[in-house]
Amino acid sequence: MREFGKLEAAVMDCIWTLGRPVSVREVLTELQKSRDIAYTTVMTVMDTLHGKGWLRRRLEGRAYRYEAVASREAYTARLMRAALATSNNQAAAFVHFLSELTPAEAEALRQALKIVPPS
Repeated sequence: MREFGKLEAAVMDCIWTLGRPVSVREVLTELQKSRDIAYTTVMTVMDTLHGKGWLRRRLEGRAYRYEAVASREAYTARLMRAALATSNNQAAAFVHFLSELTPAEAEALRQALKIVPPS
């Protein structure tokens, strides 16, 4: 699995932050707060993300409303799994990963393991 490109990530971040079905115009308005970007560029990126299966869309009137298929956390988990899959020695990769955790990250891991214990 590939990581999102910069603009794809910005669009997905906006959609995840808004947390509801959105139009291209709404995403454009949010993105224009921090960058100069054209409507057609945002529309193309959202259509591409739809084609890749990251967004679903529903026609309302003459415009589509888009929403994320997966949460930001699910996306992060997929990236982590894809990164782990590139290692020939997953145990060593885990050791390196765990040795670099901050105390807050280590606590988050402990809490997660209480919810989903290793099988």
